[in-house]
Amino acid sequence: MAGYRPSESKREQFRRYLEKSGVLDTLTGVLVALYEEPEKPDNALDYIKVHLGSGSPDPADAEALRTELADLQQKFNLVMEENKELKSRLLQYEPSPEEGAAP
Repeated sequence: MAGYRPSESKREQFRRYLEKSGVLDTLTGVLVALYEEPEKPDNALDYIKVHLGSGSPDPADAEALRTELADLQQKFNLVMEENKELKSRLLQYEPSPEEGAAP
């Protein structure tokens, strides 16, 4: 029985899997950041959720942000057009800097 090796426990296999995939390092980093927070948050679980993040937003959130961006871009363009129009109207009533300096 010199060649007999006890089988690795499922727990040890799972631990190595988590370590190899970087999960343990990520969790440790978030927990260390929470530990080092000068003022601990009221809800530690929410803190962990926010700081773990999935890397990609929820599709519904992403779509809402795209819609908001499109609306804001349209409003921006309208304001820029209005600004240009108001500047041109203002020039009709104010002399140019070269004309205003005449004695």
